[in-house]
Amino acid sequence: MAESVRLRPVTESDLEQVVRLVWDPSAPGEFQWFGFRMDRAREIERRWHEDGLIGDELSFLVVAAGEAGSEACAGWVSWRRERATTFEIGIALFPEHRGRGIGTEAQRQLVDYLFATTPVHRIQAGTETGNIAEQRALERVGFRREGVLRGAGIRAGQWRDGVMYGLVRDDWSG
Repeated sequence: MAESVRLRPVTESDLEQVVRLVWDPSAPGEFQWFGFRMDRAREIERRWHEDGLIGDELSFLVVAAGEAGSEACAGWVSWRRERATTFEIGIALFPEHRGRGIGTEAQRQLVDYLFATTPVHRIQAGTETGNIAEQRALERVGFRREGVLRGAGIRAGQWRDGVMYGLVRDDWSG
């Protein structure tokens, strides 16, 4: 991968792009489009003004990709608390940044950040069974496939099966 990938807090100039991932059907991709969610867009904007989108329960960082000084907002990574010792992570990248290893590197950096700065013991990530690219990215980071969750979510009017991946602190080599 020739371009660099860096995680950073969401800035005001990123906000319009980040919010696009929840209201523009062409932005998040097939596996991340769950319908027009203007309430979620407003909530993201409100939260940015309150806490910069870094909070106790749900947080977001920008995935910046490109040459230093001319990095683009490629998307976001997120994490939310599932239990006291467990976080679930997620990622959404704009179409022009997919398929180039950016998502894998962003998730690797996020896992490293979470294990380095929190007492979390387990990090998990779920995706649809049809999202082979994300499954491969998670496996390259070091996640282990733990099982299929039947009928875990609805998208495009159909119930979809999901795959859960997990990584515990003891397995992480950074």
